[in-house]
Amino acid sequence: AAWRDKKAANKKRLAVYVQQKTGFVIDADSLFDIQIKRIHEYKRQILNVLHAVTLYNRIKDDPGQSWVPRTILFGGKAAPSYVMAKLTIKLINAVSYVINNDPDVRGMIKVVFLPNYNVSMAEVLMNATDVSEQISTAGKEASGTGNMKFMMNGAVTLGTLDGANVEIDRVVGRANDVIFGLDINGIRSLATNYRAIDYYNGDERIRNVMNTFIDGTWNGDPDDFKPVYDEILNKNDEFFVLADFDAYARAQ
Repeated sequence: AAWRDKKAANKKRLAVYVQQKTGFVIDADSLFDIQIKRIHEYKRQILNVLHAVTLYNRIKDDPGQSWVPRTILFGGKAAPSYVMAKLTIKLINAVSYVINNDPDVRGMIKVVFLPNYNVSMAEVLMNATDVSEQISTAGKEASGTGNMKFMMNGAVTLGTLDGANVEIDRVVGRANDVIFGLDINGIRSLATNYRAIDYYNGDERIRNVMNTFIDGTWNGDPDDFKPVYDEILNKNDEFFVLADFDAYARAQ
């Protein structure tokens, strides 16, 4: 009971912090689903965006269902010359603006990007997290320490078998984390004949979200997020975002 009270207090403190930093009012009683780390394609913030939009679409299609209210928080910085990372931040903010201003999903889902991630922000975030997003492509993360900090503060790790997730999973046991997707051997096996377009053609959820990147859904400009679409479909999805989408959605 004491632990739950402390967690609730930490979530209320984070809700106040989010409003101060972004102006968005979030529900402290909602599930806090948080991905905070450097913005990089292999860390797959885009996979999280794909799920967030899929969840948004599901709520729009079936508002009467008993949805668990969810707040999806992103944070992190992009290297100055990393164009795709900066575009990812822009996409998250554009998605956030549309979803958070849609009365059809009010009270059920919010998406927020927290600017200027730093240690002081981490101190407010990490002990208020319910779900810790550690979803990098297997074999790409050297280690990772943020996932340890989230886990030690009581968040459930949702992740691939990559980096320190491997050790966390070994210690806490599969009953106490949520592991999904391709492991390093699966990635190596799939890499020789991977075709991202097959996943696009074979999964309506993927197709619906990917098409929003080229039809102006998020900011009225069909060209703005076309590089994200091209990177995944026309350059064949180097980081296997589409290959892991279904497993990720089921894990969520």
